Amino acid sequence: MPVTATLPAPRYGQASLADLGCALLHAVGMTAEPNVIGLPSATRVCLLVVDALGWEALAAHADLAPFLHRAARPDALDAAFPTTTAASLGAIGTGRPAGVHGLTGATVALPDRTRPMNVLAWKLHGVGPRVHLDATVVPEVFQPIPTVFERAAAAGLRPVAVGPSKHAGSGLSRAIIRGAMQIEADTPADLVTLTLGALAAAERRLVYAYHGGLDRVGHIHGVNSPHWRRELARIDALVARLAHELPDATLLVVTGDHGMVDVPRARQVEVSDHPELMEGVRVLAGEPRCRHVHAEPGAASSVLAAWGSQLGAVAAVVSREEAMEADWYGPHVPDRVRGRIGDVLAVATDAIAIVQKHVDPQQRELVGHHGALTDTERLVPLAVVA
Repeated sequence: MPVTATLPAPRYGQASLADLGCALLHAVGMTAEPNVIGLPSATRVCLLVVDALGWEALAAHADLAPFLHRAARPDALDAAFPTTTAASLGAIGTGRPAGVHGLTGATVALPDRTRPMNVLAWKLHGVGPRVHLDATVVPEVFQPIPTVFERAAAAGLRPVAVGPSKHAGSGLSRAIIRGAMQIEADTPADLVTLTLGALAAAERRLVYAYHGGLDRVGHIHGVNSPHWRRELARIDALVARLAHELPDATLLVVTGDHGMVDVPRARQVEVSDHPELMEGVRVLAGEPRCRHVHAEPGAASSVLAAWGSQLGAVAAVVSREEAMEADWYGPHVPDRVRGRIGDVLAVATDAIAIVQKHVDPQQRELVGHHGALTDTERLVPLAVVA
């Protein structure tokens, strides 16, 4: 049995984040858009994305998040693959899997660079000069699919995105939420107030709001920490307040972009401790639990063998073709995206993180990680308040 057969592909076209954006448009009256998720109709629709809110973690802490737990549907959605912010927010923002929108990881290899691009920051990743790429890797070209918000704007909805000021006008925002008027909210209180104001300002509207606190706390302290539990309780109170103050005829939808797992320091795989892993490698991209290994010309088979030999017991080590055949990136991957997927992928199946202390020393200090296809990372809740 191929190793890919043991890992579930996200349920694209049935119950995934790539289906959510289209369902939101349908719910607010754009009925030509598919609604396989079955969202109810409303005059105003608000989506709140809580970064790193996993379905399993929410279910395990119902006492800390009673409002979200009650509002969550019994069946989870699937995040995009890899289970990381760029891929999943891109899926929501375009209505397409990462194989189509092309944001295939937290870091993505570029054809003319020896360092990958950090997609969240839209700059070169790792050791070397701080090089911003907005002008050379134009977001609207790198991700050319019309966004959900552009489609909403074309229908006269004047969509709004509420989130941190550092996101406003960023390369990632231009790639996945262009078409929305961006409103800056740097505190949880502002996020609620400004989201409510945006909803109330029009009789028919789509509003997208983003909260990143749970992801930040989880990375630093871990999901099994008191810090994470306190943050979840705070977010539940925030969602409850938002729900109780919604304007009439408003649908509130809350989801996450991925879950998270804790990786003990002893389970980190430091690439520099295994020199054979970098033999024949041009660029190492992705993230610690889903590595994209881009080989030098002619070296893909030897790289696949080396990574499989070293990590096959704790990761699914597959070729690009195997990952595509398994539909991890969706049923269709256009040529413009193929090269952004590694010649070899190493997708964690155990509690490991593949790190590079000389490239990104911060990763060594993180407790919480994500990116792989475990249920903990892949499943996200769908909470609906109508």
